[in-house]
Amino acid sequence: MLRVIYNGRRQSGYLDLEATEMVVRSVMHQAGAATLTRLLRFASPAADQRTIPCACGNQADYRELRSKPVLTVVGPVEVLRPYYLCPHCHTGQFPADVELDIENTESSPGVRRMQAVVGQEASFDHGRQQMKLLADLEVTTKAVERTAEAIGENIAAREQEEVRRAIQLDLPMVMGEAVPILYVQMDGTGVPVVNQETVGRQGKTEGQPAHTREAKLGCVFTQTNWDQEGYPIRDPDSTTYTGAIETAEEFGKRLYVEAWKRGWSRAEKKVVMGDGAEWIWNLAEQHFPGAVQIVDLYHARQHLWDLVRRLYANDEVSQKAWIRNHQKRLLDKGKIEKLVTALRSIHSTNPEVLEKICTEADYFDRNRERMRYPKFRRQHLFVGSGVIEAGCKTVIGSRLKRSGMFWTVRGANAILALRCCHLNSRFESYWEARRAA
Repeated sequence: MLRVIYNGRRQSGYLDLEATEMVVRSVMHQAGAATLTRLLRFASPAADQRTIPCACGNQADYRELRSKPVLTVVGPVEVLRPYYLCPHCHTGQFPADVELDIENTESSPGVRRMQAVVGQEASFDHGRQQMKLLADLEVTTKAVERTAEAIGENIAAREQEEVRRAIQLDLPMVMGEAVPILYVQMDGTGVPVVNQETVGRQGKTEGQPAHTREAKLGCVFTQTNWDQEGYPIRDPDSTTYTGAIETAEEFGKRLYVEAWKRGWSRAEKKVVMGDGAEWIWNLAEQHFPGAVQIVDLYHARQHLWDLVRRLYANDEVSQKAWIRNHQKRLLDKGKIEKLVTALRSIHSTNPEVLEKICTEADYFDRNRERMRYPKFRRQHLFVGSGVIEAGCKTVIGSRLKRSGMFWTVRGANAILALRCCHLNSRFESYWEARRAA
């Protein structure tokens, strides 16, 4: 093949570099596959090594060498390895498959790692295309899906084991330097799911079934410095994520473990941030007692805007005037008691508007200590939860909420676990640890 390329260039004086690259890669893959096939031809065991222990407690006997096709990063190969059979329970074994990490699969560890990475990044079919383009490997969309979800489930199972240890107060002490400021933020966003996952669940519109399930996401990051104007600066590459479609109780334990791994016990100042959702602050009290609690300022402002649009529908001038008075003078300055009094003094003949006023007044009253924004700014703390809101879009939205996607809870949680592991730069460590386990 290379001789044809050289002769063609000599005759035409032109070299199609891309075509040549692809040809050379194909040739190298063929050579690599041939080499691997030879390396993976196991010999029959010696006469005194033809029995191995069986799980039933007896001995399995060597029967023969059997071949198996395996897709590797250099293409398809054939593995020839010993087969053992237990005469008592009739269970067969291929010890070489365990050694090579190809048990119950026809893909090598290297190929499965590729499938996991492309599967967490974009749609499974796009991952199939990427495998072909970047590695010249022919895999099916379903193979990418099954592999990515299987690895994600394994990651999720390891996380649940960490949660179990946390419940038993058996987490290892994380050593290191003190952390000046450590933040925990949490939020939730709907993930489109198949109909069977929403049976009996009420949708956002009364009388209509739900079409999504809430995925809860948490992030942990650190802050060391602030700029010349006193605004906080998040430490570069310090954000890690964890999340799943699960109850608030389960999620709280998950987020606590992530915060612990990031040095919660060594943090000099601890901050929990979120919107006004009750489940967030219940978790903050349960798992992060003593932390500074801050309601996202921009979410609080949105509550005022939602109210003023009811009070002065289609009157933009009055809306802006009202916001200037209630947001700029009261909310932004942390004068929440005065804001609540001002809201409760509003009169309306519209029952729906009165109900809205009461709801929003209660919201601000309930969160008043979490809205002392001037106090937080003097400590150079963040007052906005933009990190977790961006995380909901980046971690969840860009992968699980694309057009036409509908998930099972099991599949969504597997991909979410895999995606968080990858974004947290822990995937390679996980991959090495799973082989050593």
